Amino acid sequence: MLGRLNHVAIAVPDLAAASAVYRDALGATLGEPQALPEHGVTVLFIDTGNTKIELLEPLGEGSPIVAFLEKNPAGGMHHICYEVDDIIAARDRLKASGARVLGDGNPRIGAHGKPVLFLHPKDFFGTLVELEQV
Repeated sequence: MLGRLNHVAIAVPDLAAASAVYRDALGATLGEPQALPEHGVTVLFIDTGNTKIELLEPLGEGSPIVAFLEKNPAGGMHHICYEVDDIIAARDRLKASGARVLGDGNPRIGAHGKPVLFLHPKDFFGTLVELEQV
């Protein structure tokens, strides 16, 4: 079921400042910022060759990233995303094993235009897990 690591997401309080650090200090080639109102975030992807880094900035006060940044004002790792071939089969298998799917349990379209689901961090050793169908 589990495919390759798609990305590691880092919540940041200031997307422009974080992008500059990755570009200037690490020599990263940056993607373009993309507002995702349905998820309450603005994202920017950095391709590292073997995976991606996703920088997340809150988009509005209702963003789920706001609460994360209140606890971690400097930002930090927010979630990891794994690829799956069939997101519905993955969801059903995980739910049958007792894992909790966040939201209403139905996939939503993510930043790459593909279906995604999030799994409760308490079921995965304190790590919020995103699944993306490829």
